[in-house]
Amino acid sequence: MAGAVGGRKLAARLGTIGAWSFALQEHPAEEERAAVAALEEAGYGAIWFPESIGSKEALSHAAILLGAGHRIVIASGVANIWARDPMAAANGARTLGEAYPGRFLLGLGVSHAPSVATRGQRYDHPLERMRTYLEAMDAATYSGPQPAEPVGRVLAALGPRMLSLAAEHADGAHTYFVPVEHTGQARARLGPEPFLAVEQTAVLEPDPIEARRIARAFAARYLALPNYANNLRRLGYGDDDLVGAGSDRVVDAVVAWGDVGAIAARVRAHLEAGADHVCIQLRASVSSDLCLGQYRELAAELLGRP
Repeated sequence: MAGAVGGRKLAARLGTIGAWSFALQEHPAEEERAAVAALEEAGYGAIWFPESIGSKEALSHAAILLGAGHRIVIASGVANIWARDPMAAANGARTLGEAYPGRFLLGLGVSHAPSVATRGQRYDHPLERMRTYLEAMDAATYSGPQPAEPVGRVLAALGPRMLSLAAEHADGAHTYFVPVEHTGQARARLGPEPFLAVEQTAVLEPDPIEARRIARAFAARYLALPNYANNLRRLGYGDDDLVGAGSDRVVDAVVAWGDVGAIAARVRAHLEAGADHVCIQLRASVSSDLCLGQYRELAAELLGRP
């Protein structure tokens, strides 16, 4: 299963622009299905969704979303490797891949120490844990029908070693909460073939005070997690930037805000820096807001859709 699709083929499957949504999991299945249909109609190539503590379980959630679309790819961003054993992950992905050929992408991640502790487990040697998990997935037996097309696999990766693992044992990497300068470094580490999907948080709000207020409410949780804070430190951001809900400098670097043109410019900057695909996470004052109208506005700018 390692790199079963190939980065260039995966890039063609997803296209350059996707949507990334925490809000979906706050809605009942019927409303989620309507949102999937709306995003597919708007022209987005993929919908990414998370798996966090207390959220909907990733593979069953993916099945709900897949059943609501016709062509759009559904991607876990990301399924937590501490939430299920490797055989369950491998065979769950195969089950979805067989039912929806070419439309499911399995994103996997090592999560964070506090989340792992909540599950009653110990966050220890995450890189080796991921390597062992991938090897066990590849060795998993499966008695169901094989998918007509291989299921893509990407790793949540920020640092150089996890990015290298994503290049060697997956189809590529999914980066999250990163400024544009990280995208160039990630591409250099991955090399030209692996797929690189970059999440870009955005607030469609031209007023800087209101935009940064929404951005900080989102950013504070990530700045408190060592994986994200250390990644920003590697890029030259200091403790003054990372304390609390972050300095204007770091907030503006990881969250695009402004009008449609400003957000589109940030997306294009990631693509120019080496991303194959940018999945846009729109944030509003209310966390459950699906922002479908705003996604349509961005589609008109980025995808040329009415």
